[in-house]
Amino acid sequence: MPQEPTHLVVMGVSGSGKSTIAELLRKRLGWDFAEADEFHPEANIRKMTQGTALTDEDRWPWLRAMQAWMTEHAAVGESTIVTCSALKRTYRDLLREADGVVLFVHLDGDPAVIGERMEHRSGHFMPKSLLPDQLNTLEPLAPDEGGIRVSIEQTPEEIANETLERLGLA
Repeated sequence: MPQEPTHLVVMGVSGSGKSTIAELLRKRLGWDFAEADEFHPEANIRKMTQGTALTDEDRWPWLRAMQAWMTEHAAVGESTIVTCSALKRTYRDLLREADGVVLFVHLDGDPAVIGERMEHRSGHFMPKSLLPDQLNTLEPLAPDEGGIRVSIEQTPEEIANETLERLGLA
């Protein structure tokens, strides 16, 4: 296990399986976990529910709230897992400002598979109509960003296993 607090940001477009994978990682690691959606102000949720894409101005307070949550946990020596689309490098740069080590787990796959998943899930405010905007906004992890890309075209258990092995947390 890591010596200093580590934060895993499970990232990717809506429908890529962030919540499912983060929950599996939480169970295996025992780290505190939060959904990025918990940090959205009500105005952001209203916009997305209406099918309106968020602007960068909408996202900055949301990202700062997640970064503060990670830093609060690091201050007491705790590692965390958070789901977050983290579509742009500038967003990930802000999250990396959290105290501790911030690693990204980019869940990536065929947009058709992701769209199919979105059609069959319930209880989420993000409509499938916003998927193209997310895919166009997505800037894949660069080699210097501290993280891994994992294909979603395997079982959730296989994704969690691969994640833990590749990050040295198995």
